[in-house]
Amino acid sequence: MGAAGPRVLLLGVLLLGLLVLRGRGLDNGLARTPPMGWLAWERFRCNVDCRDDPRHCISERLFFEMADRLAEDGWRELGYEYVNIDDCWSAKQRDAEGRLVPDPERFPRGIKALADYVHARGLKLGIYGDLGTLTCGGYPGTTLDRVEQDAQTFAEWGVDMLKLDGCYSSGEEQAKGYPEMTRALNATGRPIVYSCSWPAYQGGLPPKVNYTLLATICNLWRNYGDIQDSWDSVLSIVDWFFANQDVLQPAAGPGHWNDPDMLIIGNFGLSYEQSRSQMALWTIMAAPLLMSTDLRTIAPGAKEILQNRLMIRINQDPLGIQGRRIVKEKSRIEVFLRPLSRAASALVFFSRRTDMPYRYTTSLAKLGFPEKAVYEVQDVYSGKVISGLKAGDNFTVVVNPSGVVMWYLYPMVLREQPWRLVQQQAPRGGARPLLL
Repeated sequence: MGAAGPRVLLLGVLLLGLLVLRGRGLDNGLARTPPMGWLAWERFRCNVDCRDDPRHCISERLFFEMADRLAEDGWRELGYEYVNIDDCWSAKQRDAEGRLVPDPERFPRGIKALADYVHARGLKLGIYGDLGTLTCGGYPGTTLDRVEQDAQTFAEWGVDMLKLDGCYSSGEEQAKGYPEMTRALNATGRPIVYSCSWPAYQGGLPPKVNYTLLATICNLWRNYGDIQDSWDSVLSIVDWFFANQDVLQPAAGPGHWNDPDMLIIGNFGLSYEQSRSQMALWTIMAAPLLMSTDLRTIAPGAKEILQNRLMIRINQDPLGIQGRRIVKEKSRIEVFLRPLSRAASALVFFSRRTDMPYRYTTSLAKLGFPEKAVYEVQDVYSGKVISGLKAGDNFTVVVNPSGVVMWYLYPMVLREQPWRLVQQQAPRGGARPLLL
């Protein structure tokens, strides 16, 4: 730990106390389930060349057209409601009164007009800021003396979500600024979901990151590095999140979520099987579902994955419990489990193999489910239903290389039995993957 580490930790503890005493913690009632929508960054980055690439540059046209697609192509009805601007939207200088302003050539009608258009489509608008002297792309940042002003500007524009990055700021500035933005957003009176990048800049783990504090400040937070358009990038995120699941899993819940970053399904770097895997693993993690792809040209196969109704229902489960990896086999098959409401569960069988489809045999009892229970199972992707699966019965799933099989399960006996007879049963090995 560097010399500044103890000072930052002490400051964080003091800020937590002040937030509680003053009633200034995050109490906006928002993001009770993981936010869903579309985010520009991974697919469109900081492309500001609207002369030679008008269709793909960061401009009001891009966001108008993505709002149209969300509203007209079935996304909105499934819960994909946010249209999120990322970096590089603003002018290079603030105006004469010190306010952030959009680039006048790329956003000639302004952010308020864009927000009005998005709202008229039954959607919500997100925007990007950075708690530093500059954004990561080199545009004006939100220094500590500008926090209140920028929060008020965003509220006046009709913004519904703020992603606050952390480039060009120190640890001490972040420890002051992220909680201060919470207070400033609350003070506007407008409900604005607050996404923080704070933990990602502090290594994502204790002691530098205090997740108890974060849950009082942010609705969601980035813990780890940016996703790239590649399977290696997806795997690096999965590896980090599940290697650290004992720390991260308890931090998530209604109103405060771990964010492993955007869905890159529909872009260039993932195969069909890998796309299905990202969707399933993000759902097990109770992650925000923020797509970053071109919805104007998305392939039918990618759209089908992203619009899977049962998958979304699992992701949006009101209990908001993040899942865990419960099995890691030498065969390079891994099993993940997420407890759901009404005594249901989601299981993912994931293959890290690169050779051929693998036949994996196990039983629910071996995975820690109560031995006398009987389950109905639905395959989330194929829709196939298995009725009357006993916990002790062996079954085999065929998992494709870099692919998944995902199940939705609920115990049939609970339809007729009193809830008082249902007990939480710890699986072998001391973990508790099933909550009944």
